[in-house]
Amino acid sequence: MRTRVKICGITRPEDALAAARAGADAIGLVFYPPSPRAVSTSQAAAIVRCLPPFVSTVGLFVDALPEAVKEVLQEVPLDLLQFHGKETAKECERYGRPYIKALRMRPDLDLWTMEQTYHSAAGLLLDSYRPDLPGGTGEVFDWERIPDSMRQRIILAGGLSPDNVASAITRIHPYAVDVSGGVEREKGIKDEARISAFMRGVESAKRQDD
Repeated sequence: MRTRVKICGITRPEDALAAARAGADAIGLVFYPPSPRAVSTSQAAAIVRCLPPFVSTVGLFVDALPEAVKEVLQEVPLDLLQFHGKETAKECERYGRPYIKALRMRPDLDLWTMEQTYHSAAGLLLDSYRPDLPGGTGEVFDWERIPDSMRQRIILAGGLSPDNVASAITRIHPYAVDVSGGVEREKGIKDEARISAFMRGVESAKRQDD
């Protein structure tokens, strides 16, 4: 099976369509106002309306108030929720939707404990750690920290690009990869050629495994 792909930080309908045309399985919409890739509910709804069938929509939140998440859910048909803050498993579960828990790979992070803590998550997204950023660092962490037995539950993020995604998949065999800055022309604006190149990297890793 090909590694699944999410193109995150989509801010424009044309970028969502470019991701879908290239074969992405999901797009990510950021509902975190400090992010340069943040979208309003009206922007997000317009993006989702333009998508063809079978492209999943993921909403990203960082320690958002429950009322704010519920407001988004009333306006935007999201398939998955992605939590990037300090949300507990109970807080992630309260919306009755499948969710992904993002973990920033701090040096002292115990993945086995996190796996048990967030056992109800559809998957764990592993991102690079910087104290001042909840995501979108553009930096790669040490992939070898991921235990072999967990890798098919992992969504690999952090510094992925068309140049390194094939190597990442070949080495780690994650269930999915997540990219944002690595396929951008500028923050929040995707580059269709880079999206296509990223997808070619994913496909080339599959051919190497076959």
